[in-house]
Amino acid sequence: MSKSSGNRISLTAELVALAERTEPDPGPEPGTEELSDDDYRLAAEKLLSEYAPATLHVFAYGSLIWNPVFDISTTTAGTANGWHRAFCFTLTRWRGTRELPGLMMALDKGGSCNGLVFELTAGDVKQQLINLLDRELDAKHPTNIAKWISVSTPNGKVKALTFVADKTGPAYAKRSLEQVADVISRAAGHLGSNAIYLQRTVEKLHDHGIRDRNLWALQRMVAEHIIARHTK
Repeated sequence: MSKSSGNRISLTAELVALAERTEPDPGPEPGTEELSDDDYRLAAEKLLSEYAPATLHVFAYGSLIWNPVFDISTTTAGTANGWHRAFCFTLTRWRGTRELPGLMMALDKGGSCNGLVFELTAGDVKQQLINLLDRELDAKHPTNIAKWISVSTPNGKVKALTFVADKTGPAYAKRSLEQVADVISRAAGHLGSNAIYLQRTVEKLHDHGIRDRNLWALQRMVAEHIIARHTK
């Protein structure tokens, strides 16, 4: 297997398969409290007290691009200024374990991020918010939090819901790109590997003509780590 260059994605499905595995679900971290239906409802109501749209817009920058959990009416390119993608919080479930934690992506402060703005099909906005929160938030005092942000699109600015990192959150972890690459190349949980999460995100961004410089470098580095580990 040779490394790719130029516009080709280095982290291929063949390389990801070498890192792919499924680990047992260890369950919640000791001392953490999972969110209840009432918690999700109250969180949705708080968001609606800040901004109550007639139709919900969501800014997707990672897994929501390739695994949305809602019906989409329209899709538009969008740029979130003041935010950038980062694998900046630790996972001990889903795509990591307590023994080998993985890393999950959120928006962190600084820079800008090109992604997609989804306008959801008309419906119960509160229930749509609850569904999204249920997907993205796993415990009380989460490190990734729901936030309304302004996103620039070809049709003007829209206010969209997205998920950003709370630097004071218990799982927040800022690492160098090399350290992130090492973790992603090795970590996996009961939903599969960290590597496939990255590969699917880069692939979908590429399909939409979006090339995040740091993410592009990261997928190349993860590919190199996997190749090195399997050619010793």
